[in-house]
Amino acid sequence: MLQAVQPAAAQERVERKSFIQLLFGGGRSAPKEPKPSAEAPRTSRVKKPVRSEVAAPPPEPAVEKLEDARKILVIGDFLANGAADGLSEAFAKSPGVVVVDRTNGSSGLVRADYYDWIGEAPAIIQEVRPSIIVVQIGSNDRQQLMVNGEREAVRSVNWLAEYERRTQRLISILRTGNAPLLWVGLPAFKSPAMTTDIVVLNGVQRKLVELAGGEFIDIWDGFVDEEGKFIFTGSDINGQQVRLRGSDGINLTKAGKRKIAFYVEKSARRLLGDAAAIGATAFSSDDFPEILMPPAPGENATAITRTIPVAMTDPDLDGGTALLGDMPASASLIRSPRDILVTDGMLPEPPTGRVDNYAWPRGNR
Repeated sequence: MLQAVQPAAAQERVERKSFIQLLFGGGRSAPKEPKPSAEAPRTSRVKKPVRSEVAAPPPEPAVEKLEDARKILVIGDFLANGAADGLSEAFAKSPGVVVVDRTNGSSGLVRADYYDWIGEAPAIIQEVRPSIIVVQIGSNDRQQLMVNGEREAVRSVNWLAEYERRTQRLISILRTGNAPLLWVGLPAFKSPAMTTDIVVLNGVQRKLVELAGGEFIDIWDGFVDEEGKFIFTGSDINGQQVRLRGSDGINLTKAGKRKIAFYVEKSARRLLGDAAAIGATAFSSDDFPEILMPPAPGENATAITRTIPVAMTDPDLDGGTALLGDMPASASLIRSPRDILVTDGMLPEPPTGRVDNYAWPRGNR
C-alpha cells in the first residue's frame, strides 16, 4: 500500500551540525516559541477618603460700644499707629472703651512743614474730648532741624534745645484738659546709629513727660535681648517666640504692634477701672469716676491724698494690743528643716521607729 508523500516544503528541515559545532556549540537553534504573556493583575486604587472641610467658625460679632464710652486718643507717627491697632484689639470686647486713632505715619516734631502737631493738637482734643491721651512720636525726627534760619545737625546743642522746646510745647497742649497722658517710649532699631539717636530722644521725652505729671511707658526691654541688642524675634504677650520686626528693622509686625499696646494697656486699664470691663451692658457718664493722674511736682500739691502718720504709742490701729517685741515669732522667723539643711548642712533628727533612726536602746534619741 502506497503512503502519501508530503511535499518537501511541508517537512521540517533538520539542519546538520558540523564537527566544530558539535564540539564548541553554535549554529542556529530552533526558534523558541514566545511565552504567553501573563496579564498583569489590575491593581485597584484605594480611593482616599475625601476630607470634609470643617467650616471656620463665624467671626464673633463686633461689640457695640456705649454712647458714653471712654475715649483713648492715640497720636504720633507710624509706631503710634501700630499701638492704636493693638489697643483696638485689646479693648475690642470692652463696650465702655473706644480707641480713636489720629496718628500720621510720616509725622514728627522736626518737620512742622509736613504736619504740625503743635498746631493740630488743640483742635483734635477739642473734637475727640479724650479720657486718656496716648503719644508715641520721634522715629521720623532723625533729621536736620531749622533753628533761627539755620540748619542744625541731629543731636547738636541747638538741635536738642529746639527739640526739647517743641516737645515741651506739645506736652503742655495735651495736658490742658487734665486728661491722663501716657507717653510711649521708642524701641531699638536695627541701625546702631539710629538706635543711638533714639536713646537720646527717649531721655528727652521721659524727663519732660514726668515733669508735666504724665507717665512715660518704657518699652525698650521688650525689643532687645539680654545684652541690650536689637532683635527681630522675641516674646509676644503670651511668652511665645514670634517675629516682632519687619525685615527693614524699623517697622513692626502684628505681634510687635500688639506688644507695644500691651505695655500701654496695663496703665490704661488701671486708669479706666470698671469702664474697661468686658461684657458691660449699660453705663452712663455718672458711673465712670473721674480719671486723674498725680499732679506734676510743685504744680498742685494740695490734690495729693496724704495718709495720717501712725503713732508708735497706738498699736490698736493695726488691730494688735502689743508692741513688736512682745509678739510671738512669726512663722517666717522660725527656721524650717530646709533652712537648717541648706544653711548649716544638718539633717533633721529622724522620728522614732524609722529605719534611719539608730538610737539605742530603741525609743531613745
